[in-house]
Amino acid sequence: MIYHLTTSVICGLICFVTFTHAKNVTYDFKIGWVTANPDGAKARPVIGINGQWPIPHITADVGDRVIVNVMNDLGNQSTSLHFHGLYQNGTTDMDGPAGVTQCPIAPGLTFKYDFEIKQPGTYWYHSHSPGQYPDGLRGALIVNDPDSPYKGQYDEELVLTLSDWYHDQMPGLLKWFLSYANPTGAEPVPDSALMNDTQNLKILIQPGKTYMFRVVNMAAFAAQYLWLEGHTMRIIEVDGIYTEPAEAEQIYLTAAQRYSFLVTTKNDTSANFPIVGSMDQDLFDTVPPGLNPNVTGWLVYDEAKPLPDPTPIDEFDPFDDFTLVPQDGEKLFENPDYSAFFNDITYVQPKIPTLYTALTTGATATNAAVYGTNVHAYILEKNQVIEIILNNDDPGKHPFHLHGHAFQTVIRSDEEAGFYTNNETFPEVPMRRDTVMVRPNGHMVLRFRADNPDMSDLLLLSRVWLFHCHIEWHVASGLTATMIEAPEELQANLKIPEDHLQVCKSQNIATAGNAAGRTDDLLNLNGATLPPARLPDGFTARGIVALVFSILAAFIGLAVISWYASLYPSLIFVCLRREIIGMLVGAE
Repeated sequence: MIYHLTTSVICGLICFVTFTHAKNVTYDFKIGWVTANPDGAKARPVIGINGQWPIPHITADVGDRVIVNVMNDLGNQSTSLHFHGLYQNGTTDMDGPAGVTQCPIAPGLTFKYDFEIKQPGTYWYHSHSPGQYPDGLRGALIVNDPDSPYKGQYDEELVLTLSDWYHDQMPGLLKWFLSYANPTGAEPVPDSALMNDTQNLKILIQPGKTYMFRVVNMAAFAAQYLWLEGHTMRIIEVDGIYTEPAEAEQIYLTAAQRYSFLVTTKNDTSANFPIVGSMDQDLFDTVPPGLNPNVTGWLVYDEAKPLPDPTPIDEFDPFDDFTLVPQDGEKLFENPDYSAFFNDITYVQPKIPTLYTALTTGATATNAAVYGTNVHAYILEKNQVIEIILNNDDPGKHPFHLHGHAFQTVIRSDEEAGFYTNNETFPEVPMRRDTVMVRPNGHMVLRFRADNPDMSDLLLLSRVWLFHCHIEWHVASGLTATMIEAPEELQANLKIPEDHLQVCKSQNIATAGNAAGRTDDLLNLNGATLPPARLPDGFTARGIVALVFSILAAFIGLAVISWYASLYPSLIFVCLRREIIGMLVGAE
């Protein structure tokens, strides 16, 4: 595939344009099955939009109103769309997770997403129905900024997506992963890696110019190393946060992370240069024979010249994103002020969306019990500073994503550093992003303020949002916590659109009441969805956790702890002192 920058949709929309008026940007998406063979090894059904795959990018300018009209034409699966990284200020009902802020969109039904974008940057959109987006329903979302601090420093712009790819469809893979046939809890290994949803990508460039690359890892599982041979990257943005410029020869992107960087091309056309993405095989329990973890594209200066093979490297040495400095200079949030406790529970989806429970249960909405024991719903007061400690007791790497906010990344240890001991110096201006990786057998300290401010007038807006691991196998098996900010104020300020309610009614899903769908006795949860049955003997600790949600966690007054963990008390670690939230990731 050849990528012409001068004719790309993205460049045509955003290069050196001054936007003076916000506008409505409307997309009509008919989501359905098509056939594709992106790695040339196996044609298979994929989820496309309007009969095409790859699916289109969504592009808008800061201040635009984006309207996405969805028609589910899949026939055999429900769906939903999440706009990853957007804060959804005042529009929490447009966030997209099925069972949390909306009902799933069943086959044959329509749904309208309608929200204003007030933040620039590199984002993506994807299905937020369990296990679905790796079958193809994921694409880039770009928000252009007429006031970018880097405006005028580059000539053209492009979007580069990375992803892993499976030859088999997700329903079958999930069934195996969450079955007795997988007692070790091993995640399915991808069959290949993709770049812009293809392989052997050619990007035609011109000498002596500077290009802005927006890179998104849309993977289900695999992080990727990325480098451009013979060219230095100058990082200027991560996950929608502008940074001070930082030079890098190689970067590392977990699933769901994004980078923007500037690359200045050479002044001659004597050679073409490989662009290499390489899946991080440390994530895989076993590496299948014959797996090629790499995907290669090329910066093409001259189409008549050969496309060289990548130069072998002895080791990976990616740039450390922890060293990035946000350009806005936001200072470290001081004095975290939330206590912690835990319950032995396993996440399961409630019978009605959690947002609808928050809106319809009156004063009881401030009682976490109304959302159901197995929903992991916790109430936050606005403007609180929350601190999360991630202690990874697992030899794997785990990316965590927070809806509606970006973390201040206060501490990130080296591998094998063990649990956090509160003996480190915090940075004055921490790096921020919305998806972060805790290293194997290491730890992280994260902070954010539970205010979710409207960026135009600093109004404090109530909302419902999620915190979860962004390895799709772990999401599908239950690592999701639901946070509700000031639900009584939410009741006073948010009205669910009628078409959203109709989607629920068409499926006989209640739109009022507690997690069990009850409106008479709100604290009576009889009939609520139950967790999975106890597993038989013979499963490893990791296999048990995989069948529940793969990661043990404690989070601001909650612990996402499997009740199976009572069999393995040593797996649980929760920091219970005030102002600290403990979290244990994984276990062997």
